[in-house]
Amino acid sequence: MALARPLPLTGSIFFDARGDDRALRVSWHHDADLVVVSLWRDNVCSGSFRLAVDEVPALIDMLRRGLDAAYAVAASREDTMPLHHHHAG
Repeated sequence: MALARPLPLTGSIFFDARGDDRALRVSWHHDADLVVVSLWRDNVCSGSFRLAVDEVPALIDMLRRGLDAAYAVAASREDTMPLHHHHAG
């Protein structure tokens, strides 16, 4: 496990919904034609994955399809939810 290093200027950090100082870092390494995805906890890297730049579009496409499906499911739930009426009184 490596101690935290500064995030490259072309990267992002996403915090885990579970908290506990968990995060996902995504950084571009243009000189190596790579995107590095790393998992962090308490500012310590616990694992990383190197994705070749030519594979990034397939990952983005898969994430987009999943997001579209999630929105479709959420929209169908809203359509079937009963409307609640509040009466002043």
